[in-house]
Amino acid sequence: MNERRSRNSAKPGLSFVRRAFLPRAIGLAVGFFAVAGVLWGRAEPLWLWGLLALYCYVWPLVAYRIAIRSAAPYAAEQRHVLLDSLMGGFWIATIQFNVLPTVMLLSMLAMNNTATGGARFVGLGFLLQLVGMGLSVLLFGFGFSPQTTQQHVYACIPMLVVHPLTIGLVLYRLAIQLGKHKKALRELSRTDSLTRLFNRGYWKDCLQIEFDHCRQARQMASLALIDVDNFKATNDQHGHVTGDSVLRTVGERIRQSLRSEDLAGRYGGDEFCIVLPHADPALAQEILERLRGEVAGLRFAEAPDLRVSLSIGVAGFDPRLADATAWLRAADHALYEAKRLGRNRIVLAPAEDDGTVRMSDSAPA
Repeated sequence: MNERRSRNSAKPGLSFVRRAFLPRAIGLAVGFFAVAGVLWGRAEPLWLWGLLALYCYVWPLVAYRIAIRSAAPYAAEQRHVLLDSLMGGFWIATIQFNVLPTVMLLSMLAMNNTATGGARFVGLGFLLQLVGMGLSVLLFGFGFSPQTTQQHVYACIPMLVVHPLTIGLVLYRLAIQLGKHKKALRELSRTDSLTRLFNRGYWKDCLQIEFDHCRQARQMASLALIDVDNFKATNDQHGHVTGDSVLRTVGERIRQSLRSEDLAGRYGGDEFCIVLPHADPALAQEILERLRGEVAGLRFAEAPDLRVSLSIGVAGFDPRLADATAWLRAADHALYEAKRLGRNRIVLAPAEDDGTVRMSDSAPA
């Protein structure tokens, strides 16, 4: 049963079928009164009343079951909407084109056809409405009584009130769902799938925004580039699956160690990048030192002997920097210096005034 449910949920068009069920069920339920209000008092055969009741209260359930069990739910639902157009034309001619219920039925059918297949479907639905009218004329003869009495108006009130509310509710739910999908797609477009950090393109956009903000507001910020030491050797000795596990875990530690305003991304391969707003190099060093220590303590079940360390280069914002690329280049030079000095350490980019390279005190000897 679970397998069948899983297969059904994977079929395209099921969401459309589910969305169509409520408007059809409620629309036909209240539409019953609009048609019955005109038929009431006329000498109509009993089978016609039975057909009206079956169509309005049983058909929505039958259509839903057929569509969800179909191999092509969307196509099945399109056929059902066309059948609704046929039946709508039949009932319009049967009530002899009484103005108010006729206009309401035509409006409801036009909305359904437009939502299902656009303008082409509206035209096709109109042709089937004409066919349905022809069937009614063949069975009962042609009649034309457009006058709408007070009784007819009262019978149409449920449809006038309830059906628009139903359509509004469905559209509201659809808007909420589309908003969630849009948000998810936006997250996917800017997120690295392995580490769940920002991808390189989006992070560089964030870097440019922070650079411009620092220059305009004259505030401090720091930029860090991080390299996983000897990562190629890790891949060679333990395999790419373990290598991916290392990157994923390092990404998790980065997210957990940083402040809420910090912007972390995967720069490429085994390199990570972080913008730390409102943080001078000393504060950035303190934050990143905690990260470096946590990563150094990581252990991996698939490779118990594997030890991971980070080399980190940090550059503080300087208003004399030409652009964001120059800021990134300064952090990259500091990272290169960290690796040259033996890795597993933090190096701060040289200050503009003295050109001195500063290294983390807690770096291994």
